[in-house]
Amino acid sequence: MGLQCGIVGLPNVGKSTLFNCLSNAKAQSANFPFCTIEPNIGVITVPDDRLNKLVELVKPVNVVPAVVEIVDIAGLVKGASKGEGLGNKFLSNIRETDAIIHVLRCFDDNNIVHVDGSVNPVRDKEIIDTELQLKDLETVESRLQKDEKRAMTGGDPFAKRQVEVLYLYKKALEQGLSARTVVLDDLQREAVRDLSLLTNKPVLYVCNVDEASVVAGNKYVEMVREAVQGEQAEVLVIGADIESDIAELETYEEKQLFLEDLGLQEAGVNKLIRTAYKLLNLQTYFTAGVKEVRAWTFRKGMKAPQTAGIIHTDFEKGFIRAEVIRYEDFVALGSEAKCKEAGKMAVEGKEYVVQDGDIMHFRFNV
Repeated sequence: MGLQCGIVGLPNVGKSTLFNCLSNAKAQSANFPFCTIEPNIGVITVPDDRLNKLVELVKPVNVVPAVVEIVDIAGLVKGASKGEGLGNKFLSNIRETDAIIHVLRCFDDNNIVHVDGSVNPVRDKEIIDTELQLKDLETVESRLQKDEKRAMTGGDPFAKRQVEVLYLYKKALEQGLSARTVVLDDLQREAVRDLSLLTNKPVLYVCNVDEASVVAGNKYVEMVREAVQGEQAEVLVIGADIESDIAELETYEEKQLFLEDLGLQEAGVNKLIRTAYKLLNLQTYFTAGVKEVRAWTFRKGMKAPQTAGIIHTDFEKGFIRAEVIRYEDFVALGSEAKCKEAGKMAVEGKEYVVQDGDIMHFRFNV
């Protein structure tokens, strides 16, 4: 669906190392600031055991998993909102993404320099938050100058609502709070849908830790968890160096043995990818036939015609109905034919809200 998560953070926190683990599109990784200048984009396969199970049952000729795009963006420094360092480039790149993966250094290592000379993930978080908030405040104040006049002279209720929300954002940003902390109702959200504030994007904080802390975390991780309590955000603990070692192993068996030795059930990047997928408000439906089993990505809450249009625009234009089998029923009975026989195939119309894991077959006529 063309949606992207941007990996951000201060220089030398492990962004590019993590990106390399996630994608075959290798970013340069080195022990100095601004190693990443142009954003690297990787198309990442979303791990999904349901797809594996469907492949096992259907035995198709071809398999297509769901994917999500991850963008590795240049490291940011103080003053970025005023153009310091690579600030303008950073802010432009992050504006184009749909969600933020914020990598924080949560490990001690004297051999890896920190841009501010010491390890403090909360300070690092606040540096980036402040720069994004300052840029958002600039955006809000600019819009207020334009919309306030329109709201006062035209008597437009929509314009008045826009100004109301802009003032709510202005107050929060001036207090050092991100726009995502402002609670809005549906009408208020609609009024500022085109504003695209940087601090309104959903965020996942990734604590990059050493090997000893990858299972239980450490004092730095606890600092981060405490600092983000007031935000609508998730915290994930990952050891980027460990993930790099796992990525270099050739077989699934070797990777599993390595993980077991560390006390882990799966690679951290798998959790990160799934969390990023969820962060973008994405879900998966499947098409399953002997020619192909495929995972299709859709936004949570989409109705059947819209999801049909993801396959082809003609499917949406000429939508007649959707034949739907719940994933659990398909697995329990073993095939589409047996689901039909058991009355487990539902016929749904244009108002059907597609559910995560649905196995779909669309009928259309153009």
